[in-house]
Amino acid sequence: MLHRPALHAWQTRWLNRCRNALRNPLYLIGAAALLFLAYTIVWPVLNMIYTTFVWRTQDARLTAAADPGHLTFYHWQRVLASDISWSLFYKPVVNALSVGLSVSVVSMVLGCGLAWLVTRTDIPFKKTITFLAIIPYLLPSWMLSQAWLTFFKNSKIGGTPGILQSLLHVAPPDWISYGYVPIVMTLSIHDSVYFFLLVGAALSSMNSQLEEAAEMVGAGRLQVLRRIVFPLVLPSVLSGFILIFTKAVSSYGVPALLGTPVNFYMISTMLYSSMRSRLTTEANVLSLTLMLISIGAIYLNQRLIGRRRSYVTVSGKGSAVTHTSLGKWKLPAAAATVIGMVIVAVVPLLVLLLQTFLLKDGSFSAANLTLHYWLGGSDPSINTGEKGVLQNPIFLLALKNSLVIAGIASVIAAVMGLLFGYVVARGKNTAMGRLVDQLSFFPYFIPGISLAAIYITMFAKPVLFIPALYGTITIIILITVVKELPFTVKAGGASLMQIGNELEEAAVLGGASWFTRFRRLLLPLSRKSLLSAFILVFIGAMKEMELIIMLVTPRTETLTTLTFYYVEKGYEQLTNVVLMIIIAIVVTVYLLAVKFGKADLTKGIGGQ
Repeated sequence: MLHRPALHAWQTRWLNRCRNALRNPLYLIGAAALLFLAYTIVWPVLNMIYTTFVWRTQDARLTAAADPGHLTFYHWQRVLASDISWSLFYKPVVNALSVGLSVSVVSMVLGCGLAWLVTRTDIPFKKTITFLAIIPYLLPSWMLSQAWLTFFKNSKIGGTPGILQSLLHVAPPDWISYGYVPIVMTLSIHDSVYFFLLVGAALSSMNSQLEEAAEMVGAGRLQVLRRIVFPLVLPSVLSGFILIFTKAVSSYGVPALLGTPVNFYMISTMLYSSMRSRLTTEANVLSLTLMLISIGAIYLNQRLIGRRRSYVTVSGKGSAVTHTSLGKWKLPAAAATVIGMVIVAVVPLLVLLLQTFLLKDGSFSAANLTLHYWLGGSDPSINTGEKGVLQNPIFLLALKNSLVIAGIASVIAAVMGLLFGYVVARGKNTAMGRLVDQLSFFPYFIPGISLAAIYITMFAKPVLFIPALYGTITIIILITVVKELPFTVKAGGASLMQIGNELEEAAVLGGASWFTRFRRLLLPLSRKSLLSAFILVFIGAMKEMELIIMLVTPRTETLTTLTFYYVEKGYEQLTNVVLMIIIAIVVTVYLLAVKFGKADLTKGIGGQ
């Protein structure tokens, strides 16, 4: 009788570990997460890098030296060291860096100043100011560009001039109407809310004992601010600075509306132009440049912050915030703040809404009011016969697509964030947990328009068992989910870290499977985090432009891309109608989340 040879001790231990790993949901979910992240993030980036060093068939129209399939440095040389390098690469890079730095500085001044007023002074109407402060976040950044043109557009590119020239007969100079200045101003107004939220949260949670102790030993107010308050909020300031810098350098909608009329190109708009000209490889080189700028900025941020993140600002005692008295300036400061914020956040909305009812742009008489751009049929004398938005089947398709994309992507992103966050939270001391955490954050480094360029290259044709996704809603949902992973995974992981392991252990002893524990225990306890993730992804998806502008086809038209179609045609009233509908959807969803889900972005700021 044959006997099977006995296993060595190390073989037994290895088999037992494998059995335990296969039975442990942590490792199963972690393995699935790593496969997903590798396929949707790591492999596309590596593939894009590879394509920049390989001749392609279409390169034959650029040079007779093209040898498809072979390695080459031609594309890098064409972008970095050719006759067109200045206009194709260096000038857009300089423009992008100057806009990024300027927007970060202006946003920092606006956002930090407002955060200090709301959290560190006795200014009245704090809840009103806080609500007005987040309105720009709920709006697409390029909506403010449309509002800027409504006021400051001149006759340089044709069409009806803005209000300033039409009513006051003052023609704004080109540098006010288009280019660097309006791009910086509109992006700064929109992005300053990030500084307000980040720095406001840090100031609100700061332990007042530190300031009280300093004042007791004779430190003056300015010295306390310089030696205590500023160092403690510096990590939040630096994080906000880098966040806004990376968003600004990769912004597409605002530079496209305000920059291209005067040939002010940034990397993002040049990248889009290259893709439309079928210079895919050159666009990939520009995408890698954007990624390197973002990675470099974030690395610098980490180096500057260093160990400051370990400072304690919240404790069990003395956590009340010290407020500076504004004295007799309290009411004037509140009035000036509210009026200023109404001018930059509410007035543009009202003007754009009014414009949707004007038959002829620039005339504000009662006889010029109409509902044509909302409900009218085809009239050859108006916008070459384009129907009113609500009568246009293209709009109905775009509305359906936008709601489907935002709804499905939000659910998937929120659930995936919780599942991946489970691996990060429960496996924080394992290599798998750390790897999932790092890879899920990597999309943060990739600007939206660069990620879109990567996905065009990757999903334009079938790969293994994955069909060609380009031209489908699936690819837009997928890229939206991937782009939001850094935020949903962080939120999911943070929520699960607050749920003690002993609760799961008790459920295991009771015989509950992991799916039952997840459904009956983890999901209910993480409900608020899930809702917050859903709302953030939904709002972001409804107003998204940079991420999907190159992926949309006539079948997958969305509300945001429809607005750009109307802009290109010069249909300003139709553009504003669609913008109003986007804003109405976003604001409604946010207010419902605040009322029924308590998912308020401003919680803890402004005395709320």
